[in-house]
Amino acid sequence: MRPRPRLLLDIRRGWRIDVFAPREERINLSPARKAQKRRPFFGPVLACSMALIIVLLTHGSAFAPIGGGVRALTLEQEREQLEEQLEEYEEQIGEYQKTIIEYQKKGDTLQGEIDRLNSRIANINGKIDTITSSLNKLTGQIRTTSSKIDEVQGKIIRSKEVLIEVIQRMDRDEGRGLLDVLLENQNLSDFFVSVNDLLVVQDSLKDSLIELGQFREELITQKEILALEKSDVEALRLYQVQQKQEVASVKSEKDNLLSTTKGEEAAYQQLLAVTEKTAAEIRARIFRLLGGGEMSFEEAYKFASYAEKRTGVRAALILAVLDRESALGRNVGQCNYRTAMAPGPPDSSRDDITPFLQITKELGLDPDKTLVSCPIVADGAYGGAMGPAQFIPTTWIAYKTRIEAVTGSRPASPWNNLDAFVATGLYLKDSGAASNELAAAAKYYCGGNWQRYVCTNVYGAAVIEHAAQFEKDIGILEG
Repeated sequence: MRPRPRLLLDIRRGWRIDVFAPREERINLSPARKAQKRRPFFGPVLACSMALIIVLLTHGSAFAPIGGGVRALTLEQEREQLEEQLEEYEEQIGEYQKTIIEYQKKGDTLQGEIDRLNSRIANINGKIDTITSSLNKLTGQIRTTSSKIDEVQGKIIRSKEVLIEVIQRMDRDEGRGLLDVLLENQNLSDFFVSVNDLLVVQDSLKDSLIELGQFREELITQKEILALEKSDVEALRLYQVQQKQEVASVKSEKDNLLSTTKGEEAAYQQLLAVTEKTAAEIRARIFRLLGGGEMSFEEAYKFASYAEKRTGVRAALILAVLDRESALGRNVGQCNYRTAMAPGPPDSSRDDITPFLQITKELGLDPDKTLVSCPIVADGAYGGAMGPAQFIPTTWIAYKTRIEAVTGSRPASPWNNLDAFVATGLYLKDSGAASNELAAAAKYYCGGNWQRYVCTNVYGAAVIEHAAQFEKDIGILEG
C-alpha cells in the first residue's frame, strides 16, 4: 500500500516555494480568478514546479534527492513525516483489527446458526428413520394380511368345490328310483344314514363358507386400514424429507455466507499483516534516525535477544525500557557532569562524580566532553545517567563486573550498545521482572520509591504498553 503524500502545495501561490519545507497549505479549490498577465518567465518555472510535484506524488517519496540545487529534508523533518505516516498506519491497523473482530463475531454467529441447523437436520433424520421403520413394519403387516387373505380365499374355493360335489351327489341320488337304492344298499336304513351324512356335511360346509367369508372380509378391512395408515405415514415421511431439504438449503446458504465471511476476514488479515509489516519498517527507519544511523531495529533486537538469553528478561521489555529511557540510544544526555551531578541527590551524600571520572578514564574519554542526562526538576530526578541504559555512575560500577562477565567487554562501557542492553536486562532481572514486569519497570525508573503513582501508573504502564507493541514487531521480524 503506497502512503499518501505528506505535502500538498497550492499551485496558485507562485513559483518561489520550497516544496520540502513543512507547511499547512491545501490545494486551492476556490473558483478560478480572472487570468492576469504574467511575464513569460513564469510559465516554464510553473511547469517545472508542477512536474516536480507530480513526480513526488506518483513516486510517493517523502525525501528529496541530495544535490541538484534542491534542499534536502532535515533529519527532524524526515522523522516528523515518518511519524505522521506511522500514526496513519497504526490507525489503519486499528481499523483492520476492528473489522477482523466484526467478521470473527459474524463468523461465530453464522457458525452457531449452522450448528443449530445441523442439529435440526439430525433431528429430522431421526424422525425420518423412525417413520421409515414404521413404514417397513406396516408394509410387512400388509404383506402378511394379504397372504392370510389369499389363504382364506383358497380355503373358500376348496370348500365350495367340496360343497358342489355333495350337492351334485345328492342331486344324483334324488333322481334314482327305489329299486336302484335297494340294489345299491343292503337295507334301506343304510341309505338314509348316507343321506343324513351328506346333509350334515352340506350344512357344515355352508357354515364354513360363511365363517371363511366373514374372516376374509375382516382381513380385507384390516388390509385397507393398514394401507390407509401406510399412506399417512408416507405423507409424514414426505413432509419430513421436504423439511430436511429446506433446512439443508438454508444451511447451504449459511455455509456459503460463512465461507465468504472467512474469506473477507482472511483478506483483512492479509491487509493487516502487510500494514503491520510496513509500520514495523517505518519504526525501523525512525529508529535509525533517532539512533544516528548507527543501529537498525533489527540490530537493536539482536542486542535485546542476546540480553534475553543471558538474563531471562524478554527482549520486548528490554527494548521498551530503553525506548523510554533514551529513545533507544538517541537521548543519552545533554549536560556536563559538573552541573548534572553537583551537588548530588537530595538528602544524600552519594558521590557520583568520582566513579564517573573513573569510568571515563578507563574508557579513555574526556569527562568534560562526555555528556550525561540533565536533572528533571519537575520529576525530582537526579541527573548524571549515562548511555542508552541511563545508569548513574554508582549503579554502573555496581553492575560493571557482571556486565563484563556476560559481554566480555574489558572494560564495559555505558555507551556501548551491547553492554547497555545487558545492563538493562540484569537490572530488570534483579528487580523481579520474571514475576512482575510492571514493578520491575517502575523500580528501573524510581528505585526504592517505585510504588509512587508516577512510577507505576505512568512510567511502568507506558513501558508495558510499548513492550506489547515491540512484541508484535518482533513477531513480524521473525515471521
